[in-house]
Amino acid sequence: MTHSEDKIAIIGLGYVGLPLAVEFAKQFFVVGFDINKQRISELNSGLDKTLEVDNDNLKSVLTTDLNASKGLYITDDVEALKATNIYIITVPTPTDALNKPVFTPLIKASETVGKAMSKNDIVIYESTVYPGATEDICVPILAEVSGLTYNKDFFAGYSPERINPGDKHHTVTKILKVTSGSTPEIAKKVNDLYLKVITAGTHLAPSIKVAEAAKVIENSQRDINIAFVNELSKIFRLLEIDTKAVLEAAGTKWNFLKFSPGLVGGHCIGVDPYYLAQKAIESGYNPEIILAGRKMNDSMGSYVATETVKMMINKGATIKGSNALVLGITFKENCPDIRNSRVIDIIEEFQSYHVNVDVYDPWASKEEVKHEYDIDLKSSMSELKSDYDAIILAVSHNEFLELSLDKLKSDKSVIFDVKSLLPQDTVDARL
Repeated sequence: MTHSEDKIAIIGLGYVGLPLAVEFAKQFFVVGFDINKQRISELNSGLDKTLEVDNDNLKSVLTTDLNASKGLYITDDVEALKATNIYIITVPTPTDALNKPVFTPLIKASETVGKAMSKNDIVIYESTVYPGATEDICVPILAEVSGLTYNKDFFAGYSPERINPGDKHHTVTKILKVTSGSTPEIAKKVNDLYLKVITAGTHLAPSIKVAEAAKVIENSQRDINIAFVNELSKIFRLLEIDTKAVLEAAGTKWNFLKFSPGLVGGHCIGVDPYYLAQKAIESGYNPEIILAGRKMNDSMGSYVATETVKMMINKGATIKGSNALVLGITFKENCPDIRNSRVIDIIEEFQSYHVNVDVYDPWASKEEVKHEYDIDLKSSMSELKSDYDAIILAVSHNEFLELSLDKLKSDKSVIFDVKSLLPQDTVDARL
């Protein structure tokens, strides 16, 4: 592979930034920057706890030489960023308790880059934002901190991330990448840069705003489709019809879109629609469908818990002081990512009924779960009871297929299979 004179900085080494940094480091010199000292220490030892990058693959590109021609130099030193000329910002874009966008990570990252950048540098954003945010919020910070003039002394690009945590088939190089730039020339340079590592190819959008809008509607569309089948699952439960069987039958038509009901969490689908909704509201339009979909999907955790309580009562259980087991706390299967997991809604709804809840997940970190949700995670089968009054299979980890639920449930136990992972005749309910 050929070496380029361009030197790249990746700001944020999480689920998005690290895989991208490793791929670029095979051809370019890359400074991987993060403010989490523990994360930096782990990565420099060749360990990626997100499991997005194979440890051997990570070790193969690591370098401690700031003057290397290629490789990945991982640091929290802002001074090291000055050795680069292309900055790619991959920090998260969360929402607050009122579901409003929180730009703090992007603002801080922009300030950091502004301190390091020089004339003719390019700053590319991958974080999900509403249309216009890159140039209205981030670029002015770059200009103010650096003292440089936009589209004269420095330039911007936007290439939305499409990482799917835990997916070992659709990895970063195998997912087509949307690109854009602040001028036609910069747009081509940004596009050509990503073509060096994205084997699936790229799509050059006509503007940064178009690229921003494309990203935010990708996840909004999926959110709305899942909301539709979640509503169907509520209806079919009242009609005593198996939702999975209905979807399988309907799915035999060639143009039927195959979505499944469930909890919608994570750092994309459960968050991104609020960005578009916020911008729409600011522009004088009330986004009815987008917010209706969000309301439906956000209701599913409490719905599962409430329906389980009803079934427990019908079986003669005393709810207050009863024991429930929730299987899974990550936002999706076979992945350690607990960000914005909506399993917490099930747990909190149970607790409102004074139910004692144990949570078991072999993929999640006990420390992260305690920090994020203040839950003492059970990380081994030996810690579980043998008389749970309710068992909720919330996440379809492969390990749960091997569980013997008979050894965990009481005589009157209710089993709710949120993911339709288990045979229908072995559970009391499923979405």
